[in-house]
Amino acid sequence: MIERVLPTGVEAAEHAGPPLPAPLHPSEEAGVADAVPTRRAEYAAVRECARTALRRLGLADVAVPAGPDRAPVWPAGIVGSMTHVDGYRAAVVGRAATWAGLGIDAEVHAPLPPGVASVVLSEGERAALARTDPARCLDRVLFSAKESVYKVWYPLTRSWLGFEDVDVRLGDDTFVARIGRTGLGTDVLHGRWAVGDGLVVTAVALARA
Repeated sequence: MIERVLPTGVEAAEHAGPPLPAPLHPSEEAGVADAVPTRRAEYAAVRECARTALRRLGLADVAVPAGPDRAPVWPAGIVGSMTHVDGYRAAVVGRAATWAGLGIDAEVHAPLPPGVASVVLSEGERAALARTDPARCLDRVLFSAKESVYKVWYPLTRSWLGFEDVDVRLGDDTFVARIGRTGLGTDVLHGRWAVGDGLVVTAVALARA
């Protein structure tokens, strides 16, 4: 499913269902040293997705440890992104010579919990949704899009980006995110979204200038 929202030149791997057992590299162990078994299983399974995607770029058996900020540390010359939600996990990677940043997110296709939309969506974003079919759960799509934007923003700036700093407007299967802070060299990011199998997936790919 994740391939539906990715541009050519980005490699991906995904898995649905319970996490399959997967070994961890020694450098990855620190990221789940004190984790409960379910968290450890998801951590290992999404890294197995990352290794599968990396093999498609010609990198075999590569570790993807977590940094001090818990963000994944990709091999030199690679940018990537991971996501997981109950019953699904995915990873995408690309060459840093081509892509400045990649961000993906997966969410359950369901309305945001009560009170959350007013926190993560602007008044303008909520007004735009008022004219749409609530069964499409576009509030969740907007939330996911902002998560994908953040996964591009943070590795490049190492700074916080709040929900209120990003304004997202949806097309039929695309979105435009306007960022109210400087740091990327652009204040507009373009992405894609899709719904299927009970999930929302979104992706942003920022090409190297």
